[in-house]
Amino acid sequence: MARKIAMALLVGSCLPLGGCLEDVDVVTGSIDRTSANHTSAALPHTEATWRAYAEEWGKRYDENPGEKAASINYARALRALTRNEQAVAVMQSAAIKTPKDMEVLGAYGKALADNGQLQQAADVLSRSYAPEHPDWSAMSAQGAVADRLGNHAAAQEYYREALKIAPGEPSILNNLGLSYLLDKQLKQAEDTLRQAAAQESADPRIRANLALCLSLEGKFAEAQKTSEYDLPPAAAAGDTAAIRQIIVQPNAWRQIELSESNRRNRLRDEPTLPQDQARPPG
Repeated sequence: MARKIAMALLVGSCLPLGGCLEDVDVVTGSIDRTSANHTSAALPHTEATWRAYAEEWGKRYDENPGEKAASINYARALRALTRNEQAVAVMQSAAIKTPKDMEVLGAYGKALADNGQLQQAADVLSRSYAPEHPDWSAMSAQGAVADRLGNHAAAQEYYREALKIAPGEPSILNNLGLSYLLDKQLKQAEDTLRQAAAQESADPRIRANLALCLSLEGKFAEAQKTSEYDLPPAAAAGDTAAIRQIIVQPNAWRQIELSESNRRNRLRDEPTLPQDQARPPG
């Protein structure tokens, strides 16, 4: 596991929602969880179940290309399987069909971001919410894009605005904490990631990010204790030792920045659309 963390930091392995599904909880990265307009429902957690999910929604999409629910759910599955170009094509069709639907634009913008089309993603996401139709998930995604473009001040403002809509939402707090970390504001990063980790619904990756932040501050014993919440003591010690070895390298910060800029991880509880919206009309 220590080697996995080392790989994540040193070579910036690309882990959007789907890649190396079994390792996603130990790799640092920003988190995009759900749209504020969706209703919670369980989603797959393994590559096999994501493939089945993609097949199911792909059939519905083929029956009615561009239909909202089928497009969003099919694209979500494609993103989970790192078939990002295909996800972009699916959501582009939906956006052409309903160019003013903000939920469609939000999903389209996230697909573009996953595919590395950051400037286009920023433009689309900016049109996916409005004061009368707020969407904290889209705002948080826009913040993640800004972070990847190196504009941490703008990213932090997006996250703060998202928190006004969803106070205490751990995925937003996580992203804000990581933005502070990338901006080398380690005290703010620690405070924010602690707040995120304290939430009942906090994902293990949030605690992994907190452990990384603590390690960067030289608080290695506390970092190991934080890791032990999710890992056996020996594994937590190995992870802490690996991070400690990495951060003493002269180019450590640059490697961390490259790693985060090339990767966005998402929680796996992004829900499907309500079933009364999930069938093609007619």
